[in-house]
Amino acid sequence: MSIEVRLKHLGIVLPPPVTAPPIGNYVAAVRSGNLLFLSGKGPKHPDGSTIVGKVGIDFSVEEAYQHARNVGLAHLATLHAELGSLDNVRRIIKLLGMVNAAPDFTRHPEVINGCSDLLVQVFGDKGRHARSAVGMGSLPNGMSVEIEAIIEVE
Repeated sequence: MSIEVRLKHLGIVLPPPVTAPPIGNYVAAVRSGNLLFLSGKGPKHPDGSTIVGKVGIDFSVEEAYQHARNVGLAHLATLHAELGSLDNVRRIIKLLGMVNAAPDFTRHPEVINGCSDLLVQVFGDKGRHARSAVGMGSLPNGMSVEIEAIIEVE
């Protein structure tokens, strides 16, 4: 089953890819050989504004899990825009998940599972990946989570 069909079967609708320029001197994706490096993204409200706040203060683990899933959907939209089809993904290689966390917060892996679980749901075994999930004192524009990815592509 193609990934596009699987998305429909799962009831997943990808958001439009981000077209706004990055907030720094970088690009959304860089391809080197068969690797595609996706820059860090944060979660967005439906109006496109950034979800801001600290996990463990402003957001629960469950809410932040949804934020990480939101970022995973944005990465899928970027992949689709870059590759033309998600069927051109060979494997999700690595995620770096950063959580804007309260100083005593320790459940970073549970938060980033929002993205990891989505990728495994969409790609099956090709979605299983290496990962780091870390806490930060702050993130750009106050976003609650930021996730970057390395993808092997056709």
